[in-house]
Amino acid sequence: MADTAPMTMCPMAATCKGMMEKPRSGLMLMVPGLVFIMLGVAVLIEPQILAWLLAVALIAMGIAMLIMANFMRKMGQRLQG
Repeated sequence: MADTAPMTMCPMAATCKGMMEKPRSGLMLMVPGLVFIMLGVAVLIEPQILAWLLAVALIAMGIAMLIMANFMRKMGQRLQG
């Protein structure tokens, strides 16, 4: 079995420490939560928004799938010829 030296610090701890030293990183982590809360309140006030959000999500996923299929088709052509 290979002899390994113990790590001085966990790599994830170093990443988190670096994020917390930046003053805006805490706020940037809170923004998505605030956006979700606002969307939830908007859906409670106007439930029709939920249908629009679902429609936009489905359209975006469909476009992404078409782009991915086109990319895969081109990669297959490059590998074959």
